[in-house]
Amino acid sequence: MTQKKGTNISGKQIIFTVSNIEDLIYGMTFDPSTRTGKLVANISLMNSEHIDDVLPIFRDVMLSGLTVSPLVKLLSPGDKLGDLTVPNDMHGIATVCSITVDGVLLKHGVPVKPRFGGLVEIRDGQPLRFTDLVMYDSTTLDPLEILMSQSLTSVSEMLTSGSGKILANLREITMNAREKVEEVLDELVSAGFSGILEVGEPNSDILGVSVDRDHFGVAVIGGANASAVAQEQGFKMENHAMSTLMDVAEMVPIDELV
Repeated sequence: MTQKKGTNISGKQIIFTVSNIEDLIYGMTFDPSTRTGKLVANISLMNSEHIDDVLPIFRDVMLSGLTVSPLVKLLSPGDKLGDLTVPNDMHGIATVCSITVDGVLLKHGVPVKPRFGGLVEIRDGQPLRFTDLVMYDSTTLDPLEILMSQSLTSVSEMLTSGSGKILANLREITMNAREKVEEVLDELVSAGFSGILEVGEPNSDILGVSVDRDHFGVAVIGGANASAVAQEQGFKMENHAMSTLMDVAEMVPIDELV
């Protein structure tokens, strides 16, 4: 077993987010060709009285293509998913995490290096650049949770005007795997995963960020954008990004719930 990346403070091991990502990717079994297996899920919790207002928000964001997938699982008070139990006065929505893309690539023999989560500026419907970022190997918290907690997103504005800031992630991949990556991403799109924001060129910047030599970048839309819109519209959300592995068979398209 490989040792988790971390540091020791006062006798306690601090585990960085990149180590949690590696564990989830390794445990993932989702196969887009058969649409079966376990994928990585985020969980968003809210007061039960708001669930009927929040579900339509999630639907609108998901059907606009600003999440990884339109698949969700509705969680009721007392339900348990992974290590999380939904409190008695709350409901939850489990959504597909963008780390699922990394896991699928790895299962196809493509080594992936998750770099960071951040905000991408969108102008007139076109992604321009990363404006804020948090490196996975320098934080113990999920970068997108950090950015959402600072109220830095403007996903609602992007939906209405075509311009704003959305959540996204960046990973690096060796240029020798470029053809295989395109095949896998096409397979994911065929399976209903529409969260690929941009695929960069080898040895070239992607959305204003440089990549290592002989690598290229892949920017994937963050799975938490729906929750970000709910927060922007005044709903209090408790977000658990990269929360657990769950079987895709437990999930349904969002439009079946709303």
